[in-house]
Amino acid sequence: MSKEKILVVDDEESIRKMIKKSLDRENMLVFQAGCGKKALEMIEQNSFDLIVLDIMMEDIDGLEVIKKIRYQGINIPVLLLSGKNEDYDKILGFGIGADDYITKPFSPAVLCARVKAHIRRHKEIMASKEKAARIIVGPFNFNFNTYKCCKNNREIPLSSKETMLIKFFMENPNQVFSKEQLYRNIWGETIIDDNSIMVYIRHLRTKIEDDPKNPKYIQTIWGIGYRFTVE
Repeated sequence: MSKEKILVVDDEESIRKMIKKSLDRENMLVFQAGCGKKALEMIEQNSFDLIVLDIMMEDIDGLEVIKKIRYQGINIPVLLLSGKNEDYDKILGFGIGADDYITKPFSPAVLCARVKAHIRRHKEIMASKEKAARIIVGPFNFNFNTYKCCKNNREIPLSSKETMLIKFFMENPNQVFSKEQLYRNIWGETIIDDNSIMVYIRHLRTKIEDDPKNPKYIQTIWGIGYRFTVE
């Protein structure tokens, strides 16, 4: 399992070293930046699992760093460090996208616990979103973000029309569709071209069936049309 990558941003070297030492014990890979500008450069060039970010820095403060990365669509957890304990500062930090707020001085053990908790929660959220962006039917897995279809976790090379056809079938398993219904849903036209349907069904079968001559998944319902099933 790869180590979680943490970026620690603080203009006090002693604070950075203390945090790094604590996170090293948790088997995390720690990167350091001594200013906001350096942090933004590192974030642009690397992918991190969490950022520990000091608010008070001379060049670009932590709040401005958060604004910039959130504007870029970077939604990894950010844990703010601050010498201030005012509610206003906490509310401001949360309002612009911080996930947590720790006041200096702090316990390294508490910081580590919060870092692990936020990473775990973020991974759970991302896994949930990824699951929602997929449809799984039998050995087939269709990703709505990439529009790629896999069988037994191996990608099937498909043309655009074949992709739309398998997507439609997977969204409607075990239902019988006439050629007219398929043509209307895939081609978006009302004038039916029977030959096109038959050609694409044949092509799709050669790519997804174990034995295209004896199709198991895309079944012909004689006199009506086709049915996609994994039963």
